[in-house]
Amino acid sequence: MKRTTLSLIAVATALAAVTGVAALTAPDGSATATAQAPARLPVERVSLLCPSPSRSEVAETTYTSYTPASTGKGQTSETGTGGAKTAHAELTPAAAAATPGETPAKKPKAPKAPATVSKPGTPVTAEADGATVPALTGTATGTLAPGWTVQQTTLNPAGGSRGLLGTGCAAPDTDFWFPAASTAKQRQDYVHLTNPDDSAAVADIELYGPEGALKSQITEGIPVPAHSSVPVLLSTLTGDPAQQDVTVHVTTRSGRVGAVLGAADDKLGSDWLPASADPAGTAVLPGIPADASSVRLVAFAPGDDDADLKIQLVTPTGTIVPASADALHVKSGMTAAVDLKDLMRGEPGSLLLTPVDPKKATPVVAALQVVRGKGEKQEVAFIPAAAAVEGRATVADNRAKGSTLALTAPGATAEVRITASAGSQGGTPVSKTVTVKAGTTTSLTPPVPEGLKGTYALTVEHLSGGPVHASRTLELPRDGIPMFTIQTFNDDRSTVEVPAARQDLSVLDD
Repeated sequence: MKRTTLSLIAVATALAAVTGVAALTAPDGSATATAQAPARLPVERVSLLCPSPSRSEVAETTYTSYTPASTGKGQTSETGTGGAKTAHAELTPAAAAATPGETPAKKPKAPKAPATVSKPGTPVTAEADGATVPALTGTATGTLAPGWTVQQTTLNPAGGSRGLLGTGCAAPDTDFWFPAASTAKQRQDYVHLTNPDDSAAVADIELYGPEGALKSQITEGIPVPAHSSVPVLLSTLTGDPAQQDVTVHVTTRSGRVGAVLGAADDKLGSDWLPASADPAGTAVLPGIPADASSVRLVAFAPGDDDADLKIQLVTPTGTIVPASADALHVKSGMTAAVDLKDLMRGEPGSLLLTPVDPKKATPVVAALQVVRGKGEKQEVAFIPAAAAVEGRATVADNRAKGSTLALTAPGATAEVRITASAGSQGGTPVSKTVTVKAGTTTSLTPPVPEGLKGTYALTVEHLSGGPVHASRTLELPRDGIPMFTIQTFNDDRSTVEVPAARQDLSVLDD
């Protein structure tokens, strides 16, 4: 072949080489057909988004920002990504854009402290009160990026949105599912959309009730300006009659956003509803409190096929079928719900949804509405379907009292390590290893740092065995109301696979 006439294959090979595709070579420089396994390295940059916490003037919000002291299972600690001089983890206020159909919001005020983390292993807190606290965007880089977690906890002691509201600030994405939303008259549900990027994003919000898609009032998408946040009241998006059970689907036409749903019930209080895990044939909803007075399951099948789900309660002693409902039929594109009466009977547990026919696993999304208390002393929280903790996950803002950890192993027995961090104002970290038997839920009071001052973070690491799903319940009773909030543990994805690669321009020679 002449040098002046490269074949198409040679051209493609040359382009691959100059763009950095890996060339496989043996130590002596000769070609080899065996690729080396990619290395797992700590991530170098993480973004998180926190919604505007409340519209109440009496709301009190605490932010807890934390990076674990090590970079996760099978890795070295704090030296793997960038130098300490370039590492940072901080939150900054996002602009408050006008809600569709409403006048522009008041000028927001930032939290009193920036909640900037200076080193791994020690949480940092900040406080902000009132109704004008903005949404926050945050970035962590270098040694502070792997596993960076921010918890937003709001105590609202009075009014229609009273309650304890907690959420882990989420990473931006392009696709979110929220079962257990509502447009009922007693509910005020807002989807908060926050854009962390330098260019505007456009989001679509679709609503699905028991009869299918609800008619949308907005067809052009919802613009979310750069570095801004937009709260959208669900009931303004549709002209259809109010629906008790609604599934919300948020997607973006352009850009990416952080999305979380804030639900407020006139009688039951309020809390955040995070997005469900991605649609899957099996769903685990971990950490229903033992004293739950009401549990309502909401599920949605986004595909073309109906789903027939077997409902099981995973208890401390094994898996049982609830007497109130043993199965749920979910029609394609429609929201299905069922009240699980007398579900807990004094024992904590987790809900497991599996296909009735194992050969037909139709993907679903799901969430639970959980109520504690009675009469006028009730409080609500939500548990979305949670993915398993594959490596490591953290929930920050734990107190000396009031935290409960739930660990569920729906399949095989598993072993996890639980680490309580140093306190935000002092204290020594402690760890313990826990074995979760197959088909059970282990509910325990987590370890507390020795000499704790302030708040602390809880980290769960999967060591061996089958999948583990986890959640943390935080209780802060107030005036006889059992205020509480539940956060699921989401794998922090603190490492990525990086293949060994080098440029090899020798392929340009014949």
